Amino acid sequence: MADMNSSFTILRSTIEAIHSSPTQAVIYLAGGASHALGWLTSVPGASNTVLEAVVPYSRMSLIQLIGKVPSQFVSPQTAQDMAIAAYNRALRLSRPGVPVVGVAFTGSLATTRPKLGDHRFHLSTRTSDSLWLSDVTLSKGFRTREEEEVVSSQHLLMAIASACKVPALFPLGSSESDLSAESEELYDEDEELAQLLAGQIDFKVYDFYCGKHFQNEERKIVLSGSFNPLHNGHIKLLEVASSMCGGGYPCFEISAVNADKPPLTIPQIKERVQQFEKVGKMVIISNQPFFYKKAELFPGSAFVIGADTASRLVNPKYYDGNYNRMIEILLGCKKTGCTFIVGGRNVDGVFKVLDDIEIPDALKDMFIPIPAERFRVDISSTQIRRSLTM
Repeated sequence: MADMNSSFTILRSTIEAIHSSPTQAVIYLAGGASHALGWLTSVPGASNTVLEAVVPYSRMSLIQLIGKVPSQFVSPQTAQDMAIAAYNRALRLSRPGVPVVGVAFTGSLATTRPKLGDHRFHLSTRTSDSLWLSDVTLSKGFRTREEEEVVSSQHLLMAIASACKVPALFPLGSSESDLSAESEELYDEDEELAQLLAGQIDFKVYDFYCGKHFQNEERKIVLSGSFNPLHNGHIKLLEVASSMCGGGYPCFEISAVNADKPPLTIPQIKERVQQFEKVGKMVIISNQPFFYKKAELFPGSAFVIGADTASRLVNPKYYDGNYNRMIEILLGCKKTGCTFIVGGRNVDGVFKVLDDIEIPDALKDMFIPIPAERFRVDISSTQIRRSLTM
């Protein structure tokens, strides 16, 4: 017990530094490194770091977590797939603009029966601009399962420290006969956006608020659109909606993938983003054009929409004419904690508000009107584009 206590004392300063960093993590572990979770959560401040920790020990659990059947359950590729899944989960759970890391471990350690293969494990971390991998083969028969758990947990903690950009101030309990190899891929902005367009990562956050803080930052207030171009009406609409929500993190959101148009190109995305940098606002680039998918990306959020969009949302025409399907999908949004803040909109020369739309009873509490006296801007991006071409 004394050895365990003295060993943890050495680890504690590193864990405190991790908790003091701004980085938040989702951690997926399969087959070992279990002590790392206990170490992290036993030091005050763990909620600053750990968003979620999952142990997908069964094969079916791991398959569901990464969304496919891996060729090998303990392999470098599986560790990377787990890290990417953890990263996307961290994006959804974190406060907007906070740096996140997906952490993954998959291992085959000593067990109750002799193993034919190596005792080994694979670690991977995914951040916005990197994918790191470590492969470790332990000296077979040199340690007990408990000792292999400690060593693998130390490696995991060191990987988290590195992702959080803090020094790991403890020695690894490795032996000279252990084998290890590391590799890292670094990504620039274009590569990140290419991954987003390919569906590998869920979204990318551009935070131009420059450290500004908001009340109830965990809740996002999201105004989605193409913003081609962004104009003062968009900015005013989000400001009014945010004031009505009593706190939250106001974000603009652009889906680079469209339901009925070609996806945006990387230069087009970067050009749209520059508009938000000029006015000091946050914009999120996602790959989900439909609100029921946006609700999964941004659970608990308030989506700011115009009356024209609200009308389409509750029109069975857009659900293959199936009224029950429309109700089912929007109730799914409701279960994620999402609501819709509805501003008036000039449609074919008529200013329409939420009261002009027939909302089904089961969905009425999801839709909140913005009074016309608080917001009315009749200009649109389409009108601006037309005026520029005249």
